[in-house]
Amino acid sequence: MFKKILIANRGEIAVRVLRALREMNVPAVAVFSEADRASLHVRLADQAYAIGPAASRESYLSVDKIISAAKKAGCDAIHPGYGFLAENAAFARACKAANITFIGPTAEAMERLGSKTAARQLASQVGAPTVTGTLDPLASADQALAAARKAGFPAVLKAVAGGGGKGMRTVGGEGEVAAAFRDASSEALNAFGDGRLFLEKYLLRPRHIEIQVLGDEHGNMVYLGERECSVQRRHQKVIEEAPSPGMTLELRRAMGEAAVRIARAGGYTNAGTVEFLVDAERKFYFLEMNTRLQVEHPVTEMVTSLDLVKLQIRIAAGEKLPFTQKDVVLGGHAIECRLYAEDPDSGFLPSPGKIREYRAPGGPGIRVDDGVYSGFTVPNEYDPMLGKLIAWGSDRAEAIARLRRAVAETEATGIKTNLGLFAQILETDDFVRGEIYTRWLDEWLSKNSERRTGDLAAKADLSLDQKAVLIAAALGHLSQQTRASEMQNQVGATDSRWKIEGRRELVDREPRRPAK
Repeated sequence: MFKKILIANRGEIAVRVLRALREMNVPAVAVFSEADRASLHVRLADQAYAIGPAASRESYLSVDKIISAAKKAGCDAIHPGYGFLAENAAFARACKAANITFIGPTAEAMERLGSKTAARQLASQVGAPTVTGTLDPLASADQALAAARKAGFPAVLKAVAGGGGKGMRTVGGEGEVAAAFRDASSEALNAFGDGRLFLEKYLLRPRHIEIQVLGDEHGNMVYLGERECSVQRRHQKVIEEAPSPGMTLELRRAMGEAAVRIARAGGYTNAGTVEFLVDAERKFYFLEMNTRLQVEHPVTEMVTSLDLVKLQIRIAAGEKLPFTQKDVVLGGHAIECRLYAEDPDSGFLPSPGKIREYRAPGGPGIRVDDGVYSGFTVPNEYDPMLGKLIAWGSDRAEAIARLRRAVAETEATGIKTNLGLFAQILETDDFVRGEIYTRWLDEWLSKNSERRTGDLAAKADLSLDQKAVLIAAALGHLSQQTRASEMQNQVGATDSRWKIEGRRELVDREPRRPAK
């Protein structure tokens, strides 16, 4: 096992990895930018190193600074989390050159499977179905137009090196292609440093299903069931669950085996996710592979009772998978929602700032992966995700009920959050029935634009009785504070609060004299 591991990330995923290392009795080293000096992952780490200004390119995306911190700390491995350098082949190579183990796939496997076009070619070679479209990058808008005519409209342009909805544009007709190509390519270049695009036929109302795969360095590879990721806003996942409510045993097996074939063909090791689209006839099509740990990995952990982060570390240390495919059993149902500091009533703009009070939910079946605390200031420079609320139940109905409770119990004041949005989604008939698809949430939001989707406290319409209770409570509190102040004046400023409260209790017990 490794003697010390550096976590090349921040926020909730850094805390998640750190907790796994603590349980494994492996020292954890954090890195932080100037904006993250007071972050939770820094507080919890055994050691922490400053790596530069708030700008990601000068801190969390700086290969040299992270490698230098790892060497100073005496680390023999680096866990990249997700995002930042997690899918950067040059970083994986730099780790190898520095004799530091990169906890993830090899740089070569990343390049084969991280490129959307290369991965589509590989999937096609191993017999996995792909959506009609181009297998090579498009050279121009004219070439995109020709490809769209061949595939048929609507079609979607996607970034070769993309993800998270960036560098993606849907085109409904020939007149839209040139502008969409220009905008998508520009966005992809800014986001990934690569403006190349490819094109796919746009599927109507598909489900977004992903298969978790895990492979060791001894040739063993398994799939750990699927995750339903169809609840998305502008191509960004919002709610994920395992298993999918639209899955069958036959479809799960077929998709799982296809995912393993693709990963094996790419020489993949460690944890990765193969993503598919599934149409109304339950036909599935390869979409892409994410060569890293996913944000939504907890739902898989909850239904398999496996710790994916620990398995990642053990695989990177050269250990064999401790189980085979026949040992993988799914139990119960898990649902996760991503808690963001954002304002749903203002177009979901980020809502950075100081969290006055933060309270995480608890109780049976609830797990919280977060990276914040009361008094923490959410920085403006990074993704505003505060954490993830995960609920497990013996079946989907129980998981939904528990997640509703968890959402209601969660409190984050001082900033705007999307808690109110989750409260509404979890009550919709479509979601409860599992009748969801990739554009379902965007369409639902459009239809319900007049409804508030902000914080529960902000959107709640209080009844007269509820208002009366709040007013009475406020008046009672004011009365207590006034009496305490009067008592303070009577007994002197040097007396302790304990004495003051005790004397007030004695006063309260004295019989009241009737008014004359």
